[in-house]
Amino acid sequence: MTKISLNQKLTAIQKYLDGQGSYSLIGKSIGVRKKIVQTWVAFYNEYGVDGLISTYTKYPIELKMDVLKYMNDTGASVLETAVKFRISSPSSIEMWRKKFEEHGIDALYPKKKGRPPMKKQKKNTYIPGSQEALQAENERLRAENAYLKKLHGLNSRKRKITNQIKAQIISELRSNFSLSVLLEVTDIPRATYYYWVKNMKQPDKYSQIKEMITKIYRLHKRRYGYRRITLELHKRGYQINHKAVLRLMNELGLKATVRAKKYRSYQGKVGKIAPNILERNFTASNPNEKWVTDITEFQMYGEKLYLSPILDLYNGEIIAYSINKRPVFQLVYKMLKQGLSCLNDGDKPILHSDQGWHYQMRQYREILKQNNIKQSMSRKGNCLDNAVIENFFGLLKSELLYNEEFSSMDQFIEKLHEYIHYYNHERIKIKLKGLSPVQYRVQSSLAA
Repeated sequence: MTKISLNQKLTAIQKYLDGQGSYSLIGKSIGVRKKIVQTWVAFYNEYGVDGLISTYTKYPIELKMDVLKYMNDTGASVLETAVKFRISSPSSIEMWRKKFEEHGIDALYPKKKGRPPMKKQKKNTYIPGSQEALQAENERLRAENAYLKKLHGLNSRKRKITNQIKAQIISELRSNFSLSVLLEVTDIPRATYYYWVKNMKQPDKYSQIKEMITKIYRLHKRRYGYRRITLELHKRGYQINHKAVLRLMNELGLKATVRAKKYRSYQGKVGKIAPNILERNFTASNPNEKWVTDITEFQMYGEKLYLSPILDLYNGEIIAYSINKRPVFQLVYKMLKQGLSCLNDGDKPILHSDQGWHYQMRQYREILKQNNIKQSMSRKGNCLDNAVIENFFGLLKSELLYNEEFSSMDQFIEKLHEYIHYYNHERIKIKLKGLSPVQYRVQSSLAA
């Protein structure tokens, strides 16, 4: 690669800061990769011209471990870490991290020059079949069995088996087995073990935030993943990176409820009642501009229950809904009447649905016409045309139906009402700037 002068670097940085091109475009013009230009800009913003002067040096093992620990604790990116520690080559940090993860702390020590020394013979080499060899093998097998039992207890939530977990298990088994045998069984270098032992003796600076993460997770009944928990932490005054929250949740074994597959409960005959006006444009600039609806089915205790909601695409709020133990027209009629009470003077929303028989009935279409509501319908067998309401049904079933236990259908109905209120008023959305649908609507109306 052609050597780039300081003046060329400054010219490239100024072009980027002036908005004359992207990292990639500016990089191509001078024959370097976009990541290099990105690194120049980051160092220039932090240190000025001095940050562009390369300093070639050997980094001590202590600095390398401080760098990796900082990334692990804060969730900072490689570039952010390089700027903080003034390491001119972010790729070096990537290499350190890879070496440490694969081979432990020993791999970070600089290699000695010259011919490598001959490998020493391993100690305690016993004659195969001898009494000593059998005793050594017996101890190794007992240590392996004890390690696996401890591992199952510490890692019951199926987290990644890290060197930290292995070091913790070794410390617990030291009184029963020799360290050399335990290191062989766990397959980690001796120096890596001592590194984690040293760290384990230090107080956990994340203990308070771990308690808060667990509290939020339980408060929302396992429904929140790391992104929503990060937003909740920010609201409560904790400044922490989302990557760090993800790492801490993994350590705690906390994971959001897995989404169930989407389920379509009822399909009517295909008709030519209304065109697809919505055309998958699921954004709305005002309340009561675009509505979507559908019906979903629940089955339990030998009974069925049907839910028919209207969702406002402006903020994802369920503005009306009805439930019934049969999929009769009254289910949709009651929901529609409730939705009409939300309209203000001059509102003319689009109401989108699938081609179910409820939405093809003359009575339904007449109500829409009388209230200046435009009817829109999905294409035949195309659930993506109504993806937002399908997404809500998926959330509802994974966060309520499959996440809690119910003693009866009546109890489920009670919890269903509670969940819809929770969804509207408490459950935050990333795209609503960390607000719930109702909070977003109220805030927007006050700002207007």
